[in-house]
Amino acid sequence: MSTALFIFSALLFSMAVANFFTIRRPKPVAEISHPISVLIPVRNEAENIAGLISSLTSQSHLKSLEIIFIDDSSEDGTGKLLFEAKSAGAPIKIIGAPALPSNWLGKPWALQQGFLQAHGEIIVTLDADVRLAPTAIAQTVAMLGSREFISAYPKQIAQTFSERLIQPLLQWSWMTTVPLRIAERSSLTSLAVANGQFFMVKKSALDKIDGFENIAKEVLDDMKLARALIASGAHGGVANGSAFAQTRMYKNFGEIKAGYGKSLWNAFSNPAGAAIAIVFIFLTGVAPILILLSGNPIGLFTYELMVFTRLLSARRSGGRLLDSLLHPISSVILIYLIIYSWRMRGKVQWKGRTL
Repeated sequence: MSTALFIFSALLFSMAVANFFTIRRPKPVAEISHPISVLIPVRNEAENIAGLISSLTSQSHLKSLEIIFIDDSSEDGTGKLLFEAKSAGAPIKIIGAPALPSNWLGKPWALQQGFLQAHGEIIVTLDADVRLAPTAIAQTVAMLGSREFISAYPKQIAQTFSERLIQPLLQWSWMTTVPLRIAERSSLTSLAVANGQFFMVKKSALDKIDGFENIAKEVLDDMKLARALIASGAHGGVANGSAFAQTRMYKNFGEIKAGYGKSLWNAFSNPAGAAIAIVFIFLTGVAPILILLSGNPIGLFTYELMVFTRLLSARRSGGRLLDSLLHPISSVILIYLIIYSWRMRGKVQWKGRTL
């Protein structure tokens, strides 16, 4: 079994190497003529409003940019800050999302309201905690090219020890398992990769699936949207956005538990899918150490291969290289979070709502 695991790890390493060299990366860009609409759903995001507006109004190389904030029943003064910014001259449009219907979740519902009023040929959905460099949107349009959608993966800021253990696994998971250049041309929804923090899609492709209606009840809205687009005939995938976009998703382990608790169970559709994911994480993160401790040197070679995959992922995504050495610990915690998410589905609170 140890030999088979080493061969399996070598295959994952090969995938990581291929993606390291072939993932789409931003290049210098001239002015973009396409009209662009940015949709930002906000619920209790008062701490992010000033920085976000500054980030968006600083975008360059764009001929036409429409910025639409959709306030989803905020209770912390988010709406007040938005109107103050607009009154002070910020070129933004503010929509108040209607009362949330029972057959929708908050984020898809807010995005749908923005979509219905957007005029751009290209739609960008952006999370409130993402910050963009001035050329971010223009460079992402250039990477989009003839494809229908693209997700420019932001750099994930991780400061506390728990963040550093878990957040790098987001990029690592698809860097080692999905052939990215093949995926963006494929019609297989199983190869979909996306990140809703910074997602760009042609409006014509969204029109084909009635906007965000297909993901009305989806907690994992980004992946489900990518799959719905691919099922409708669209093509796209992820790109490296770490050079011009960054975000800090969570600030402590409590926030990590709540964030992953609401979504991980949905990522695998059913218990069997979650079990397969747990086995994969165990084999690639924990098993090599157990084999090494049993006295078999293959365990060390396998561990080194997995660390190299983490190093490649960190190098591309702007992460800390040394954190790659802690991959076995990260794996144990992720397995715990998957189990926790399944046990807590339908009970986790997120921004004042149960998911």
